[in-house]
Amino acid sequence: MADSLCSVHRVVFVSSTRADWGLLSPLARVLRDGAPELEVSVVATNMHLLPEYGMTVDEIRHDGFEPLCADMRVEGSDEASRVRALARCTSAMADAFESLRPDIVVLLGDRYEILGVASAAALMNIPIVHIAGGEISEGAVDDSIRHAVTKLSTLHLTATEAYRRRVIQLGEDPSRVINTGAIGVWNALHVARLSRSELEHDLGFSLSSGPVAVVTYHPATLDSGESPAARVRELLAALDEFPELTSVITYPNNDARSEEIIAEIQNYAAARPRVLAVRSLGMRRYLSLLACADLCAGNSSSGIVEVPSFHIPTVDIGMRQRGRIAAESVIHCGDSRKEIAGAIRYALSPEMKRRLPEIANPYYKADTLDLQVRAVRDFAASLPCEPKKFYDI
Repeated sequence: MADSLCSVHRVVFVSSTRADWGLLSPLARVLRDGAPELEVSVVATNMHLLPEYGMTVDEIRHDGFEPLCADMRVEGSDEASRVRALARCTSAMADAFESLRPDIVVLLGDRYEILGVASAAALMNIPIVHIAGGEISEGAVDDSIRHAVTKLSTLHLTATEAYRRRVIQLGEDPSRVINTGAIGVWNALHVARLSRSELEHDLGFSLSSGPVAVVTYHPATLDSGESPAARVRELLAALDEFPELTSVITYPNNDARSEEIIAEIQNYAAARPRVLAVRSLGMRRYLSLLACADLCAGNSSSGIVEVPSFHIPTVDIGMRQRGRIAAESVIHCGDSRKEIAGAIRYALSPEMKRRLPEIANPYYKADTLDLQVRAVRDFAASLPCEPKKFYDI
């Protein structure tokens, strides 16, 4: 959108959740501070603007950005309410892009609202840099959305070589598909952490008696079986089989029927002094907590991607993340109380503890952030780009 003779290109990062901002923020900050040829700004939408999810837009401000806020309020708890919110998001993004006039839009992942962002950018002829394409998560509609966003994007920064090959298989130009490794793993290894005592003070909660579990459970949007509430009750019942366990449970994202999960978590934590429910930890507290933890449990992609770098096991429950490449420290199990408890028992076993130091994280690359920074700067320098062509293999 900028004048082709202009030496400065405008790069807009769009973030909709606590999770994706934690992953996008290192790249946004380095480009802002170290790339004088780029003008970096941020658009915040969806969960960032919801008090019930921690009003995490403040985390973006804490990183030195004043984001443009694009409301896409979700009115209702079912799937249709998300469709209507997606339409509002697309409209809000048209307004945001008219205001900011970006030359590049940077997106991450596969949330339903990201499809609205990508659709608006594509229709306004703004090239998209998409991070974390090519992945598989068979238990969520996010899987299809991720591939759709790939087809709307021009530059692709993938987390593994297998995912790079899959993006190319989708018809994308190999020269525009770069395996950078996962930025979440870079964060895990480089973000300054709170000490255990600092974290306990910050949370107002003791982590010092017995093993610690970090628990995050989202709706599996393609699960046609039990309700999300029934599914999470099985997980909570399994946790009760380990009375020595201290659990910190974070809220789910705001997919359809997530309110059911939140209600179950709130009731469970209120009745148990060894359990803390948290709306949002933010990246630094979350990574600090993982550094203190003995296991991670639930169905979040973080348990697959980042957690293995802390050399603790992940109990991955149900179908939501099925298909993702996973380290040997990830223990897949079914949704029942018995299966979950068995997986937790193995995660805490001496056998697993012996294996953990030697298990490699397949999402690790030493220079992930440098690769992403270079890719975006080179892409900006190449603008304007020609229309995409389908790459046949």
